[in-house]
Amino acid sequence: MFGVSRSGLRVLVLVALVAAAVAGVHLWLSRPEPEALSPPEAVLEKSTPSPAAVRAGVPEATETPKVTVHVTGKVRRPGVITLPGGSRVTDALQAAGGVRGNASAGSLNLARRVVDGEQIVVGAPGLSGVAVPAPADPATVVLDLNTATPQQLEQLPGVGEVLARRIIEYRDSHGGFLRVEQLRDISGIGDRKYAELKDRVHT
Repeated sequence: MFGVSRSGLRVLVLVALVAAAVAGVHLWLSRPEPEALSPPEAVLEKSTPSPAAVRAGVPEATETPKVTVHVTGKVRRPGVITLPGGSRVTDALQAAGGVRGNASAGSLNLARRVVDGEQIVVGAPGLSGVAVPAPADPATVVLDLNTATPQQLEQLPGVGEVLARRIIEYRDSHGGFLRVEQLRDISGIGDRKYAELKDRVHT
């Protein structure tokens, strides 16, 4: 029709198809391409550190220092006690089982920090947690069996270094003296020596 042969019409159709294909390819190639987003720098910089890095920045815990004291006198479990550093006199008394019976802590400062190697004597009037000093007149003083030091015991009639040590050991192992008569249970104290000592000591 319109004076165009069938073969010419086919050529026109083919040309039109090629032109449409070229136009489609051109449009496809010229479309805008989305740009890939880079990860936020702040997130990368604030990444969680590894446990190893955390441990490396934390100083290792140091071992708590210890102090050793000798608690004696009117407590339930007298003897040598080890306490954490910075402990007070009240902590030492609690570790020794507390004050025995109706006894009193006397003039001890319960809030005072203990010192390594010190002796804390409970129940002796006028003491502040140190060993009992020797009396001015040992011939007339009456000693407390639960607070007297070995040096004081040696001033009693017939008591030397060995017997004084036995008295201290008996006191520590039995939780103190409840009666003066308990002196008879100590090796080396017979009837005669007990008669000399009974009026010179008390509990």
